[in-house]
Parts: sequence; structure tokens; C-alpha cells
Amino acid sequence: MNFLERVHLDKPFFYGLLALALLSVVILYSASAGEVTLVLAQALRLVIGFAIMLMVAQISPESLARWSPHIYVAGLVLLLVVLVMGATGKGAQRWLNLGVLNFQPSEIMKIGLPMVLAYYFSRRPLPPRLSGIAVAAVLVLIPTLLIARQPDLGTALLVMTSGLVVLFLAGMAWHSIALLLGLLAASIPLVWVYLHDYQKQRILTLFSPESDPLGSGYHIIQSMIAVGSGGLYGKGWFNSTQTQLQYLPESSTDFVFAVFAEEFGLIGIFIIFAAYLFVVLRGLAIAFYAQDSYARLLAGSLTLTFFVYFFVNIGMVTGILPVVGVPLPIISYGGSSLVTLMAAFGILMSIQTHRKIIHA
Repeated sequence: MNFLERVHLDKPFFYGLLALALLSVVILYSASAGEVTLVLAQALRLVIGFAIMLMVAQISPESLARWSPHIYVAGLVLLLVVLVMGATGKGAQRWLNLGVLNFQPSEIMKIGLPMVLAYYFSRRPLPPRLSGIAVAAVLVLIPTLLIARQPDLGTALLVMTSGLVVLFLAGMAWHSIALLLGLLAASIPLVWVYLHDYQKQRILTLFSPESDPLGSGYHIIQSMIAVGSGGLYGKGWFNSTQTQLQYLPESSTDFVFAVFAEEFGLIGIFIIFAAYLFVVLRGLAIAFYAQDSYARLLAGSLTLTFFVYFFVNIGMVTGILPVVGVPLPIISYGGSSLVTLMAAFGILMSIQTHRKIIHA
């Protein structure tokens, strides 16, 4: 047994995440125009993230299952506290001020919701019956609505997606899936009424960014220019004109992929896609070989939700999805989402390395 196995880390998964972490440091150095302080801060966050992953990996799946309802309830309580006394920034009330840092409780639900749904379905016959689906829908809607109220529509949709993925993996019947999708489609006019003006503008901008090139469409237009100008081989590291000339906003956070595409071109895009695909496939393999329904549902949900984060960011940067403020996982500069992701990967490591060998 090698060192990684002794500390409950899956070797292929660990190396895949390490590759993405190294890409993050390389890309951010260029995206920040050589700002060493920012790169060092991201490196420190990555070290903390890997440390959290290591700590979570030591917890057995059985213990995680026992804690699942408590983590979910704690997340709901914190979301309610945010609505009452949360810190406000950029027009949104999403954070709790802990003195030394601002904490975003909605991040807890990205893990807490899949955990509680996996716990719920693992104790019932599968595929789920209509009554079980109804209970799960309530468990999904409560945190989704609380997060949307902050307002944080992007995170609310991601949290809802993580719950719906568990429903799908639990074997929900296709007619039930069709009914659920129909209900979601029918609710769009009602949801539209309650959206804030800036949220409506983001959706409208998706269809015609050129209608306001210096306003709401500026981010998308500059991002698409960066992605398209990279060509096949790219302009070379540190040669992103959109970044160096400061045309591209949020180049270190939400739009860091545009910087990478401009500098490394289509070949670089294939490389980064391959790195993400490797992590996703390894996560799905862990889910496939999990030895109980709780671990299988949880591992599958966390892996597919990670893929959704990646897909949404790429879609946002290339102009096929609205700008919803979703960072490129692991690579974008940031703290809260990175810590949540690494904790989720720690759960996957635990599920893989705590498997019991069953002898025939």
C-alpha cells in the first residue's frame, strides 16, 4: 500500500486534481498580468483546499451518512440567519461576517443537499415512488428558494441541479422526469415576474449581446473575442491582448477560461477539456464501484454537479448561456467555491478508499 492509499487518497483522482491545480496557478499568473500576490493567495487556497480534502477523506462513508441530515439542517439554519443578519455586498445579502472572513452558507448546501437526498433514498426501495419524489422535491425547493431570495440565482440553480441529479440517479421513472421538466417549463413565466431587473437583462443579453455592447453585453462580447482570437495554437502564454490591454473584465475569476483559450488556442482547450473529463470519469468510476446506494448516489451526484459547474462556466464564457457568476472549478481565483469542491472531492476519496474487499 503506497502513501496516498494509506491516507485515503485515490491516486488517479488525486493526480487529476493536482493537474488542474497547477493549471490554475499558470493561468492566473497570466490572467492577473503577473500579479504575484494574487497567485500566491490562490496557491495558499489550493493548499488549504487539498488539506480539507485530506481531512474529509479520513471520514468513513458510514459516518458521512449519519451526519447528512444534520449538515442539511445546519445549512438551512445558516441560510435563514443570512436573510436576517447577513452581510451585504454588491447588492446581495449572501454572507455571514465571521470577523476574520465572510462565509457564504449557500456553499454548504452544494454538499448538504446531495448528502441528505442520498441518505433519504438509501433507506427506501428504489426506484423511488411518487411520495418519495414529493418529499425530495420539498428538500430541494427549500434551500433553492432561500438562496434565490438573497438574491443568488446562479448558486440557487446549481444547488437545485445537484438535488435533481440525485433524483435521476435514484432511478426516477422517465414519465416522472417528463412531468417534472414540464412543471419547470410551466413555471418560467412566474419565475420571470420575480426576477430582478439585472437578472432579466442577463438573460435578454444572451440572445443579443450586440444590442448593448458597452453595457450588459460587454462581458460576453469581449470574452468571445478572446476565445475566437486564440485560433489553433493560441498567442502564447502571457500574450492575451484582451487581458493585457484590460478589455476582458473578471479575467482572473469567471472569465479565466477566455484568457486560457486566447493564449493556448484550440489545442489548449482540448488539453483542459481532457483534464476535466479525466476527473469526471474517475468520479463516475468511483460511483459505479461504490458498495451501497448512499455512497453510489452521493458520489454520482457530486461528480455530475462538478461537470455542470464546468459546463455552465464554459457556456457562459462562450455566449451560449447567460452570465450567472459561476467560476471555472478549481482554476478560477476564489476561496468559498474552491473549499466546497475540495470537500466534495474528499467525500469521493473516502467512498473509494474505504471500500471493503468482498471475497467470493
